[in-house]
Order: sequence, then C-alpha cells, then structure tokens
Amino acid sequence: SEVSVSWRPSAEFAGHAYRGEGTVPASPRDVWECIKPVAGGLRTKWDQNVKDFEVVEAISDTVSVCRTTTPSAFMRIISPREFVDVVLIKQYEDGTMLSAATNVEHPLCPPQPNFVRGFNYPCGCFCIPLPGEPDRTQLLSFFQTDLGGYLPQTVVESFFPANIAGFYSNLTKAVKALKA
Repeated sequence: SEVSVSWRPSAEFAGHAYRGEGTVPASPRDVWECIKPVAGGLRTKWDQNVKDFEVVEAISDTVSVCRTTTPSAFMRIISPREFVDVVLIKQYEDGTMLSAATNVEHPLCPPQPNFVRGFNYPCGCFCIPLPGEPDRTQLLSFFQTDLGGYLPQTVVESFFPANIAGFYSNLTKAVKALKA
C-alpha cells in the first residue's frame, strides 16, 4: 500500500511530529487486532520496533499505563529503549478505532538498566473504515518520540521516516498472515 510520511517541528519538544497515512488491505477489525496495545497482543510478533509490551496498571477498560521496550536499531547506533505511557483506547460510532498515548512516570516502572528511557509525547493511531470498502482500512498515525540518550538529531531524523514506512509495510504483511 502507498504510505505518506510527513513531519514538522513538534510543539511539545525539540524534535519533530511525524504523520503517517496509508491504506491497509484488510478490515478495520483485522488491522486493529494487529496494532491494539494489549499485553500478549500481536504487535510484538510483527513490529520490528516493539520487543515487549506490558500493562503496568489497568486504570479502566479503556485506559492503562503501559511499558514498551524496543530493540537496538539503525545498525545498533540506537540502543534499546523503554517507554512508559498512559494509553487510551476508544471506538467511535462510525467504527473508527483509536489508540492514543503520552509519556507518564509511574512508581511501578522505574527506569530499567540496559535501556534508555524515551518519551512519547501525544501520539496515536486511527483505524478508519473506508465506506463501501470493508476490506480496506485507512490508518492514520502520529508520532512525537524523544528517543532520549545522546543521539544527534540528524540520526533521529534519518531514522523515523523510513521506520514509519516500514511499520505500514510490516503491518500489511501481518494482516495478510492473520487472514491466511
């Protein structure tokens, strides 16, 4: 599927806000099954940037505090990261599903050794049904991630656009495998 990735300076921190948009050849339910932020979910199996995902505290059935770890990346220039976020899941009347998150400190999740603590500023993914096309989903994603550590901004800026495009490509493969 075609993916459009754009960015602009973030209003939240000294990096960029990234926007990814593409159409995934699968139903919104299948796309959501692959990306929903739940412990034991499929995301750790197909997303090369998610090594582990755990729910630190379930605040309600739609809000939780979660910890995500990532493997090293970009030829190991980027060390493994961990992110602690408060995550909201919402479904709208038109069938759109949303996962929104932002960083949070939590007493049950202090920084762990061997990980650099990164920070997600307000971000999220929208799975949007396409009217009359039940087997296609518009996926709109927003990322504002401070990877933390001592990475030059040029490294971060060269990493994110290709990484977001890869997310869409790997998601498309994951939903095809889910339907097989």
